[in-house]
Amino acid sequence: MSVVLDIQNLQIALPKGADRPYAVDNLSLQLRAGEVTCLIGESGSGKSLAARAILGLLPAPRVRASGGRMLFGDIDLRAASPETMRAIRGAGIAMIFQEPMTALNPLHTIGRQIDEVLRLHTRLSRAERRTRIIELLADVHLPDPARLLHAYPHQMSGGQRQRAMIAMALALSPKLLIADEPTTALDVTTQAQIIHLIRTLQRERGTAVLFITHDFGVVADIADTVAVLQRGTLVESGPRDAVLNHPQHPYTKALIAAVPRLIPPAARPEPATRVPTILESRKLRKTYGARALFGGRTTTALDGVDIALRTGETLGLVGESGSGKSTLARAVTRLLATDSGEILFNGHDLAPLTRRQLRPYRKRIQMVFQDPFASLDPRQTVLEVIAEGPIIHGTPRAQAHAEARTLLGLVGLDASAGDRYPHEFSGGQRQRIGIARALAMQPEVIVADEPVSALDVSVQAQVLALFADIKARLQLSMIFVTHDLRVALQVCDRIAVMRAGRVVELATAQQVFAAPQHPYTKDLLAAVPGAAWQQAMLERTDA
Repeated sequence: MSVVLDIQNLQIALPKGADRPYAVDNLSLQLRAGEVTCLIGESGSGKSLAARAILGLLPAPRVRASGGRMLFGDIDLRAASPETMRAIRGAGIAMIFQEPMTALNPLHTIGRQIDEVLRLHTRLSRAERRTRIIELLADVHLPDPARLLHAYPHQMSGGQRQRAMIAMALALSPKLLIADEPTTALDVTTQAQIIHLIRTLQRERGTAVLFITHDFGVVADIADTVAVLQRGTLVESGPRDAVLNHPQHPYTKALIAAVPRLIPPAARPEPATRVPTILESRKLRKTYGARALFGGRTTTALDGVDIALRTGETLGLVGESGSGKSTLARAVTRLLATDSGEILFNGHDLAPLTRRQLRPYRKRIQMVFQDPFASLDPRQTVLEVIAEGPIIHGTPRAQAHAEARTLLGLVGLDASAGDRYPHEFSGGQRQRIGIARALAMQPEVIVADEPVSALDVSVQAQVLALFADIKARLQLSMIFVTHDLRVALQVCDRIAVMRAGRVVELATAQQVFAAPQHPYTKDLLAAVPGAAWQQAMLERTDA
């Protein structure tokens, strides 16, 4: 197959004071027509900067391509003029960004944004452009393309926005498509659909695809060739099956080992006596009403939900976006008011209590949020963040600060980290700080809402191990919210599968994995990325 892009000894220089001189150092890679090349590595490995260098989108002059060549046909992209790069972007090389909500203009409809690409790069008439846009939206399997033409980004789901981004990237039939972590924050079912879509379009059009990811499960489903980056250096590359099944470099082996396994934990023996329930919801209902001049549509987020968390148990809430799992998590912690139903904590109904009446219960039920950076006050040091809750509840400041430093050690951070600010930490470290803040209140129940969904698989494995260790040491009860059944199987004793505001299946992790009862649960299991590869790997290990 012909080489579409030949990257030779690419170097991307970082500014003075960075952790290393080059974000990418001597990267050589060939992208071929009709092939998907997966560039894999943790955050900070340089994979996204390499992709942006191809399109000339580096934040120069502080970060710049300082050496090597990127040959697109007979054009060296590193030396190309701004005019040449403008002509190549979209028509020759297109990019799908990781977060479509930030890449799409919120003020313009999807149709108008795709139309802009066609208007600037083609001579099609207005009617021809409209027809072409509808065809593109249909190609990426969006429902009712003629209607979605007039939709704004916020009116679409995450998966629909990502499909619209793919349609925009394919508008001019580029020779090379760069997909930068396009499935990281998506549900497993939506993720599987996007992977299948990119694969299908690539095969039909003969496009070269550079797919950037940190998850070898995704690699197993989409890659032809794999290139592994560690701190800017290419440490291993080769055909997918060779890299996945016979990795050579220790870093590659570590990344593969960190992928959550699609196997449940060992079954715990049933206790001799009945374990008491610590937190329970009964017939819990929550609706959201859309405000409009002549009325609006009402959405049912929770439709009579019954769950019971036993003392010392980890209960998983699993489902796609919109299933109601995060709403339920916020409802049982009373961070969200409900319409009806009961929330029982040790037999006491929290649902009708006022804010003042809830105060004694707040410290006993704590929450770890999905995005720690958004939930940590950027103006406070980490020490102040962790100690704030206990101080509010009457702990002397000096004692609260001393306990906060002890908690930093418990979650695997140095006590001196308390003197720094949240923005000075990585995503995984910030999540550890969020856990320490929750533990500072000495809770009986922790509710963790998607705490590892945005983390690299290696960091994710560390945080999951930390949760398990802390839960065992402190005898906590936990509700763990996730859309990834691989993660749920690793940490949960029982799993409640949610769909459209209802619990459609509730069983032990072993039962959900071995004998799922509801068709939706079976769909979730079937959509797990790399499931077939992991199963084959397990069979080889057993043999």
